[in-house]
Amino acid sequence: MTIPGPMRPNPTPQERRARGKAARSSAPRSSHGTFNPAPDRPDPVALLESQAATRIPQLVPIRYGRMLVSPFTFYRGAALIMASDLSTTPDSGLRVQACGDAHLANFGVFGSPERRLMFDINDFDETAPGPWEWDVKRLVTSLEIAGRANGHDAEQRKRVVLGATEAYRISMGSFAQMTNLEVWYAHINFEEQFEQMRRTRPAKAAKQTEKAIAKARTRDSMQALDKFTEIVDGQPRIVNQPPLIMRLADLAAQHADLEAIDVEAEIGAVIDGYQKTLPSDRAHLLSSYQYVDTALKVVGVGSVGTRAWIVLMLGRDGDDPLFLQAKEAQASVLEQFVGRSGYDNAGERVVAGQRLMQAASDIFLGWHRVTSPLDGRDRDFYVRQLRDWKGSADVDNIDAARLFMYGRLCAWTLAKAHARSGDRIAISAYLGNGDTFDRAIARFATAYADQNEQDYAALKAAADSGRIEVVSGY
Repeated sequence: MTIPGPMRPNPTPQERRARGKAARSSAPRSSHGTFNPAPDRPDPVALLESQAATRIPQLVPIRYGRMLVSPFTFYRGAALIMASDLSTTPDSGLRVQACGDAHLANFGVFGSPERRLMFDINDFDETAPGPWEWDVKRLVTSLEIAGRANGHDAEQRKRVVLGATEAYRISMGSFAQMTNLEVWYAHINFEEQFEQMRRTRPAKAAKQTEKAIAKARTRDSMQALDKFTEIVDGQPRIVNQPPLIMRLADLAAQHADLEAIDVEAEIGAVIDGYQKTLPSDRAHLLSSYQYVDTALKVVGVGSVGTRAWIVLMLGRDGDDPLFLQAKEAQASVLEQFVGRSGYDNAGERVVAGQRLMQAASDIFLGWHRVTSPLDGRDRDFYVRQLRDWKGSADVDNIDAARLFMYGRLCAWTLAKAHARSGDRIAISAYLGNGDTFDRAIARFATAYADQNEQDYAALKAAADSGRIEVVSGY
């Protein structure tokens, strides 16, 4: 029997606070307000083209088309561009599990395993250990850009961005006072939040939120079955809707290299491999479903062109569907600037980051590596339910008052995620009780929103000149 050696004592709260305050010397809080693009700043279009090299060529023009709808949709797809820019800005040296793409459209509601409607971050494709400031800057800048898109004036936008940064700072201060378990259990029960809002907000705002909650509860596998399938020979089959939804069986029929492949057997092997990454109880539940069909489905803005599959399975009968989404995971946009995440499988990186940052995660969350029968390349995927009461704010039609409240909700949520993985006491001490950091981030958000508009114009110019191909309307 091996006797373990003495455990290294954890730093005391006093030592952690001292560390946070000391970080102000290398990265003064006011320094975060500056954004000066370097003379050798990479061409933003070239950065997007570098991502296109690993994506499905036929879908890349759709990605550009979605990004060119507005400066805000461009921003949604420009996580790599911003990560490159943020790598030149000050940071405190305090690391967390960063989201990597914490704009306001990547927050929303979903169903917890206990069947409660939760609010949390809902996209982790880019998650990796990194500076907490980068997530804050990406979130707050997205509020500035959304405010511009919705016609809010400068004073309204300033109130929104200052409110969100203040909420992050105050929330981190609260988490710094909590025990470790209190932080871990912290969450937002959206239904409880709605009841409070019903009592304090105008009736119109409450009615809009109530409709959003009701809609989210309908977004499940049964609704997906009605929307995405048809009955063929007595069995549900996913409807081909190219280029946005393309059945695997039909794709295979178009490639001579796939003629000899048993597509159903291949998918079965993938499901078996993914199932091994689930806890035993979840694996048992998954085994009670039978595979039916698979299709390639275009999703999101920044993700367009990566391989995202939807898998239809049935349980006790045709009225017991389970739709899974297997989404390709590539290297995080953060990794080339902060170092590799430590996970050999990018799908496992996403899953580990999601479990660390979210208060409750999808019961079917897992990962797998697949060798493509077309080119022999290994590709990593993470798997989750396609829809499980998922819903998000309509950021294209949001007034300044609701954007202010939503920004603060997202900021609390981001602080909670960072507090779970990073040194919440040190970060809180760095932020302090005053508004120095808040005002700095507000200045940064304005400057970077201006840069985002210039980059959007650069992509539009690339489309006009024929440098890139664009397909709109999808």
